[in-house]
Amino acid sequence: MTFSGIAQYAGEGARRAGWLVNQPGLENDVVPRCRAAGSMGGMTRRMLLVNGPNLNLLGVREPSVYGTDTLDDVVALATRTASEHGFGLRSVQSNHEGVLIDAIHEARLDCEAIVINPGALTHTSIALRDALSGVNLLVAEVHLSNVHAREEFRHHSFVSPIAEFVIAGAGIQGYEFAVRRLATLLG
Repeated sequence: MTFSGIAQYAGEGARRAGWLVNQPGLENDVVPRCRAAGSMGGMTRRMLLVNGPNLNLLGVREPSVYGTDTLDDVVALATRTASEHGFGLRSVQSNHEGVLIDAIHEARLDCEAIVINPGALTHTSIALRDALSGVNLLVAEVHLSNVHAREEFRHHSFVSPIAEFVIAGAGIQGYEFAVRRLATLLG
């Protein structure tokens, strides 16, 4: 899949287009919302990669929309990018909301940030949004396609208002961008 989309941030009722856009007013709020750099007690610094429903079908499901890369390709790219920045990466994919919420809750014990593609739960799950906000970690929301150029029901995200930034339309490269940006924010 070639990069033909844009990264977008949608929050507080307004959409702002840009490559990587931080939420206004949170630039100085990084350390209080996540574990401070080096606070992992000698453990490897880690991020959690979360992929929601149907993302296990990447490479098969609607390749004209989502591309031909597989979930294994996504995980490999994110893992390699995290490693380049001194982070480990744990990955979870599930078609079940509760499994994703449990993984997010567990992340508060050993992760500094979360990269999430919630899939269809983006538009429907207040529980997932509450789990993400409840663990007090930096969150990056990623979408393979430009959801704002698709059906109207895909334009609303429960996750965007609590995410540090949103990347949409960059294919699997969006995961790489998200990991790099989180690594920069975490220092």
